[in-house]
Amino acid sequence: MSLSLITSDTKIRVSSILDKTASKKHLTDGNPETCWTSQQGLPQFIQLVFPEAVLPQRLVLTFQGGFVGIQCVLEVAVSSVEPVWSTWTHIHPEDVNRRQIFELPGEGKDKIQCMRLVFHKSSDFFGRITIYELDVQGTL
Repeated sequence: MSLSLITSDTKIRVSSILDKTASKKHLTDGNPETCWTSQQGLPQFIQLVFPEAVLPQRLVLTFQGGFVGIQCVLEVAVSSVEPVWSTWTHIHPEDVNRRQIFELPGEGKDKIQCMRLVFHKSSDFFGRITIYELDVQGTL
């Protein structure tokens, strides 16, 4: 059974924020009216450091249409101490205002402690990304 792997002990880092009203805390606050918005320019990223090793099985994202990271690389690291990043998979979200769930490949994968979503292309001309919900589900 999978559960949310993001807890209050998960450390979140982002590449940029548009302003204080669109900070990283809004990615996981459960409020559908708040969001994280990056500054313009690509790539943008969200980095998660879990308190213990996890096996992610799905990624849940809700973007604002028109500000969607339409090309994303999901990178992972086994350890949070000087992480060595490797590509886990690529995702291609749709440019829509609805919750999108991405099943992640797990066959033959090891548990990880760090995850980074790197957005290389945005549906916004200026490269901004806006996300209302972020969740990573899986097993401990």
